[in-house]
Amino acid sequence: MESESSSRRARWGSGGAVFGATAYILWGSFPAFFGLLEFTNPVEILVERILWTLVVVLIILLLAGRIRELFEIDRRTWQLAAVAAVAIAINWGVYVYGVTSGHVVECALGYFINPLVTVLFGVVLFRERLAWPQWVALALGVLAVLVLTVDYGRPPVIALVLACSFATYGLVKKVIRLDPLRSVAAEGLVSAPFALIAVVVLGVTGHAAFGHGLGHSALLVAAGPVTLIPLLLFALAASRTPLSTMGLLQYLTPALQMAWGVLVGHEPMPASRWAGFGLIWLALVVFTADALRRRRTKVPAR
Repeated sequence: MESESSSRRARWGSGGAVFGATAYILWGSFPAFFGLLEFTNPVEILVERILWTLVVVLIILLLAGRIRELFEIDRRTWQLAAVAAVAIAINWGVYVYGVTSGHVVECALGYFINPLVTVLFGVVLFRERLAWPQWVALALGVLAVLVLTVDYGRPPVIALVLACSFATYGLVKKVIRLDPLRSVAAEGLVSAPFALIAVVVLGVTGHAAFGHGLGHSALLVAAGPVTLIPLLLFALAASRTPLSTMGLLQYLTPALQMAWGVLVGHEPMPASRWAGFGLIWLALVVFTADALRRRRTKVPAR
């Protein structure tokens, strides 16, 4: 019985890793998709993405007979959904701006430093105590940001906003009592009124691309399922895959985005920029190795 149970867990774990890898690879390919939307402005891309993601998730809930569950959400959960909606809207908006303005490498930097920002949030907000390897990782991360600030001639604002907004989103997702579908739906419902107002304003002022050409409109509509599919795959993976595996898989996304920026976008990478990224990667090696060591020590002997 025990060997059968272990075999079943191994199969689930393997499937979860596939779901997780697929989600992170899809996220890593976002520069290719959002680069196709350069025909319009980042504001329209953001609001259309919000609305069409909401449409898709509501259709799924309706087909699953779960639409009534949205009416069961309590007030505090709606408040948390509002915070998550603001954080992810900032993240999406800045990301789209970064991709469409030729700053894909800086976007990738944001997702490389995101785990370090999450740890920093834990120290500042929850008074968490860190072990010395975690302090070393944070120190290396700060040094990397300083090096990149000198390299860019400015702070890497896009990267920092992406890292902080996604870390905030992640913190809310840890405490909100909703499954992934209802959570995305709640966030979309909170954002929808503002997105609809923006759509109307863009249309009245003549800055909307939606409705002006089938191809352009189809690409904007596609932003909904393109956004939702990796979110659902991630949710499937999170419940089936060890945290250590997910922690390693998450670096697929920024690695692929960086490769796109350098190899396809031909963004400049002087030696000083490579030095900054090298410090970030060293910090992540220290951070991940410590996390894996801690996880092994928590596993009880069999």
